[in-house]
Amino acid sequence: MSDFAADVTTAYAIDGPFIDLGRGVLGDETHPDAMVRVPLAMMNRHGLVAGATGTGKTRTLQVLAEQLSAGGVACLVADVKGDLSGIADPGDPSPEGAAAKRCAKLGVPFEPTGFPVEYLSLGGIGAGVPVRATVSDFGPQLLAKILGANETQEQSLQLVFHYADTHELPLLDLADLRALLQFLDSDAGKAELEGIGGLSSATVGVLLRSLIGLETGGGNEFFGEPQFDITDLIRTAPDGRGVISCLELAGVQDKPQLFSTALMWMLAELFETLPEAGDLPKPKLVFFFDEAHLLFADATDAFLQSVVQTVRLIRSKGVGVFFVTQTPKDVPGDVLGQLGNRVQHALRAFTPDDAKALRATVGTFPKSDIYDLEELLPKLGIGEAIVTVLDEDGVPTPVVQTKLSAPRARMAPTDDVAAAVAASPLDAKYGTRLDNQSAREILAARIEDATAPEPAPAAPAPTPDAEHVPYPRKAPSRRKRTPAGDAVGGGTGAIGDFLNSRQGKTLQRQVVRGMFDLLRKKL
Repeated sequence: MSDFAADVTTAYAIDGPFIDLGRGVLGDETHPDAMVRVPLAMMNRHGLVAGATGTGKTRTLQVLAEQLSAGGVACLVADVKGDLSGIADPGDPSPEGAAAKRCAKLGVPFEPTGFPVEYLSLGGIGAGVPVRATVSDFGPQLLAKILGANETQEQSLQLVFHYADTHELPLLDLADLRALLQFLDSDAGKAELEGIGGLSSATVGVLLRSLIGLETGGGNEFFGEPQFDITDLIRTAPDGRGVISCLELAGVQDKPQLFSTALMWMLAELFETLPEAGDLPKPKLVFFFDEAHLLFADATDAFLQSVVQTVRLIRSKGVGVFFVTQTPKDVPGDVLGQLGNRVQHALRAFTPDDAKALRATVGTFPKSDIYDLEELLPKLGIGEAIVTVLDEDGVPTPVVQTKLSAPRARMAPTDDVAAAVAASPLDAKYGTRLDNQSAREILAARIEDATAPEPAPAAPAPTPDAEHVPYPRKAPSRRKRTPAGDAVGGGTGAIGDFLNSRQGKTLQRQVVRGMFDLLRKKL
């Protein structure tokens, strides 16, 4: 074993289960003994997969997802281009195939394998089980991000959601939000908002116009019921392997604000739903956030703070997050500082801006005694990357040029997603859209009652003469005696009565409002 291979093996030595990233490279030589690995327990310390278009980021994502599944860890992968669906099928067994050739170079056997996959889609746009969210649960902050709202408009949305909560108006889809905005801009609605700030007609007009673009851009399909239960992402197959949830986004890749913010909603739902878990021997779920730069583009300060807080705290829930994008500068510094595992594919430097981005990327890596990263990064081939991860003690490993492992599953779209979806138990749960009573119907009924003519007063009942009533009678009381136990619990006592009242229900809604102003209805 060469000194280089020995140094890499020592730096990346792991006693427990691990993810095999590939083999170290020095100069033009690949060293099969220089194993580059990341501990499975460190996969919830988050990570970054970056690189220029066409350098192999998607295949790196596939390799990570395959090995996590084999280790019993569930994954969510965002399939923006539609070429990850083949992960359910074994790869090409031919010795002349790309995967077999790569394994031969690394000195490892190639074993074509398919993995358990659940196909999802936003609102049923494209193949996959529909993933939906109610407008109330999505919250004003994430909705403002999709609508491109400024801070003033975002605050106005928060006021609208507050009014909906306190007046028990369920916002299930965009039609409900539109009806509520129109009502609050009317004379009757303005009067109800006088004590809490009010809404300007100009702001309402901007929001209503923005809703048109969202409604025609996939929002009508995504918002509604039944809402996706986020715990359905954390499942294992009968053989113990983790289920890979493949979120098909090819049908909405021209709607980047919608799918990037919907992914953030799913991540925030995980944070709100999962209990504290501490340090686990392996994560419960690893969340791959593709096209991550879209999430942070034109984001308000409040939105970025919520993202930073979610990423910082969700590790303790047993969830790892990997951002997939082109350059590290696409990710805000406060988020980038939380990402312990880095896989940096090639960066091209064709323009002065590219050269500046290259130098900035090099500055985010530990210093290397054997590599000139500024010279090396533009020269990396497809399927090669600069790697540094956290070892079992949480210490960053030395930077290593790595020829990455090949996927064992198919590196192309699968043949029949529709058949797999039809056989899924989730399709029966989420496949049919529901249309329950919501704010739109409640407001319409309220307006109808307000405009209806008042009924004529009823004729008074005849009063008996005083001489026929020997003495006044007291009406019998209908109040039942409340047992002592009912005053402290149960659905019929004092607390139960309060919780069933409008004020009590409002309090329950406000208590469960958390990150990103999400409104979870699961008490």
